[in-house]
Amino acid sequence: MENRKKVAFYTLGCKLNFSETSTIARNLQDEGFDRVDFEEVADMYVINTCSVTENADKQFKQVVRKAMKLNDKAFVAAVGCYAQLKPEELASVDGVDLVLGATEKFKLADYINDLSKNDFGEVHSCEIAEADFYVGSYSIGDRTRAFLKVQDGCDYKCTYCTIPLARGISRSDELENVLKNASEISKQNIKEIVLTGVNIGDYGKGEFGNKKHEHTFLELVQELDKVEGIERLRISSIEPNLLKNETIEFVSKSRTFVPHFHIPLQSGSNDILKLMKRRYQREVYTERVNKIREVMPHACIGVDVIVGFPGETDEHFLETYHFLNEMNISYLHVFTYSERDNTEAAAMEGVVPANVRAKRSKMLRGLSVKKRRAFYESQLGTNRTVLFESENKEGYIHGFTENYVKVKTPWNPELVNTLHEINLTKIDEDGSVRMDFVTALV
Repeated sequence: MENRKKVAFYTLGCKLNFSETSTIARNLQDEGFDRVDFEEVADMYVINTCSVTENADKQFKQVVRKAMKLNDKAFVAAVGCYAQLKPEELASVDGVDLVLGATEKFKLADYINDLSKNDFGEVHSCEIAEADFYVGSYSIGDRTRAFLKVQDGCDYKCTYCTIPLARGISRSDELENVLKNASEISKQNIKEIVLTGVNIGDYGKGEFGNKKHEHTFLELVQELDKVEGIERLRISSIEPNLLKNETIEFVSKSRTFVPHFHIPLQSGSNDILKLMKRRYQREVYTERVNKIREVMPHACIGVDVIVGFPGETDEHFLETYHFLNEMNISYLHVFTYSERDNTEAAAMEGVVPANVRAKRSKMLRGLSVKKRRAFYESQLGTNRTVLFESENKEGYIHGFTENYVKVKTPWNPELVNTLHEINLTKIDEDGSVRMDFVTALV
């Protein structure tokens, strides 16, 4: 019997990276590898990198060290965004054997010979303009939820962002292929699909820089809603200028799309939004939130915010703080601005000191706790549907309602990957919600 090699994967960054890691892993399994957990001894370790924040860069080196501790003779490959932006830097990290950029990562098997260690990291990285084709991906590692990639790249020119440099132009999967992938996922007994991409509201642009939209994001949502066997569909992050009222209204009446929106704001100050080259002003954001609340009062609305952007004065920050405080939103993802090479913002004046950035971040994180608590309190006494996950955490099983309330109940393995109608009863000390069962659904 052939001695199959073992490969382990580590993913840094976003849901899109997770979907792509899963696809690369399936490709390698087809080439004769067995996938194992990253904590195990493997013949090859593949690290899918992220470069959105400075922290992700540091994490990469830690992950390489971890792999080398597990097996110092293992072959280490780096792929993904950081591998595209800083290939030589990654190749110079002790233990790294192969670095693949944006167009090469899906052909990993083609670059592997005998898995013997290299004296220096070998780099295969294209000019990002060559990343003009589309590779569909989806993750099925977690039995309860899958990440389905529908779009890649971005044509926006936000002054703080390296993603266009790392992933290239905006391009989308063909609608037929998205529906085929969704159908494949539904046959795996996975109850929820999360749509993911770099800028998914821009869905519909074809390959090779074709700016014409073959389909709209609304059409994608409408067609996915018809796919049999899917219990839930969740839209991941979507730009406020691309989230149209028609989409919001469709979701409110949809069979499968859940009332949960994650909409990046980045700043509540129009001055800062202009410096960031965002494609909307805060008034547009207010309109979107008000529309969601009008047709789905119980919806969960998450917000991305960046603090400490160059030129952000105390007044600008307080403008953001008060804007969010008064807005009927559910939680925040707070990012502390960090300078990225080859971005406009890195050369801007008005640099905010690190200690001020940290203080502002702490204030907004505190506001997020308050907002989430208020949202959870507004849901107490209501009946919702929960999808339970697979982990036993200190004797409890956790799950999320359709509108993203985290709930808990004593551990019972029979609940894993099942849907139940529940009544939300009280908020626990850890911030999750206790519940009573009403009926089992699926």
